[in-house]
Amino acid sequence: MSRNFELLQRTAASSNGLPASEIQGLLAMEPQAAEKEKSRVRTTLGLDEIAREEVSKLVQTVFHPQEGPRRSVLFAAINSGSGCTWICSQIAAVLAATVSEPVCIVDANFRTPSRRGLLGATNHCGLSDALRTQRPVREFVKQLEPQNLWLLPCGSGPEASVSLLTSDKMSGLVTELRKEFGYVLMDLPPLSTYADGISLSHLADGLVLVLEANVTRREVALQVADRLRGMKIKVLGAVLNKRTFPIPEFVYHRI
Repeated sequence: MSRNFELLQRTAASSNGLPASEIQGLLAMEPQAAEKEKSRVRTTLGLDEIAREEVSKLVQTVFHPQEGPRRSVLFAAINSGSGCTWICSQIAAVLAATVSEPVCIVDANFRTPSRRGLLGATNHCGLSDALRTQRPVREFVKQLEPQNLWLLPCGSGPEASVSLLTSDKMSGLVTELRKEFGYVLMDLPPLSTYADGISLSHLADGLVLVLEANVTRREVALQVADRLRGMKIKVLGAVLNKRTFPIPEFVYHRI
C-alpha cells in the first residue's frame, strides 16, 4: 500500500484528536487540570471539526497528489460494517466544498440494499436503473449540499443487476460520469466477500481500502492487498476506521 491513514468517526472519537500545540500544553499540566482543559478544547473545537480535519487531509492526499489530480476513486471495505459508506460520503462532501467542479458519489454496492438512503436520498431510481436503460445518467443523479455535490443512488432491484456491473454498459456509464462530473467517488461492496469492486477497478484512478479497527483481521487485509497488487490495481491508501483509545490519546505522546 502506498499510504496509510487513520480516520476517527464522531461516535468513536470521544477522547481523541487534539492538535499538537494543545497536547504540548496539556503535558505541562497536572493530570486533573489537563483533563479539564482537554475537555474544554474538545468542546470548543467540536468532534465534527476534528473529523473534518482528518477527512480534509485524506482528500488532499488521495485526490490532489503532487503528480496531478485524480478524478475517479473507488472506496471499498475489507469486511462489511466498516463504515465505508460514511467515509466515502464525508470525503465527497469535503471535496465538493473545496473545488468548483461537480462531485458525484456513486452507490455501487448492490449487495446491501437495506442500507440505501445514503445522505438522505431516496432510492427509487439510480445506478441499476441507468444500467438497464439508454437514458442519460444525468436523469438518475440527485443534487445534494453543497450544490456541486451529486449522488447516483443504488437504484431499484440492485440484487438482480449485479451482473451489469461488469458489462460494457457500466464501462460506458463511468465514462459518461467522468465527462459530466469533475470527480467521481464510487462506494463498493466489501472485497473479502464480493468481487464487484475488483471488476470495477480498471474504470478508476485507484482504490482506497477501509479497515475497521479491532474487527478487520490482519491476514485477511494482507490477502486482499496482495490480490489487488497481483492484479496491478493501484491502492491509494488504507483508512483505519473506528479506532478507539483505551487511555486518552495525549498520554501516548509520553510513552
